[in-house]
Amino acid sequence: MAKEKFEEALEKLEDIVRKMESGDMPLEEALKSFEEGIKLIRFCSLKLEETERRVEVLLEKDNTLHTKRFQGEDSDTR
Repeated sequence: MAKEKFEEALEKLEDIVRKMESGDMPLEEALKSFEEGIKLIRFCSLKLEETERRVEVLLEKDNTLHTKRFQGEDSDTR
């Protein structure tokens, strides 16, 4: 998973969730998928943390960090 991209890992994770939610997986396959999902979650979390640190560095001004809350699509700013 060293060269895997965040988007690819997230897509794989979403696929695992869909398959597991269908309820048609045998127990052994579900366990294996669960283990893979945990690895993907850890990878994605690490990538998000790294990205957050990079954004904070980019926002650094005069040796003080100015963080701004991200106004994403889910934000209620209306």
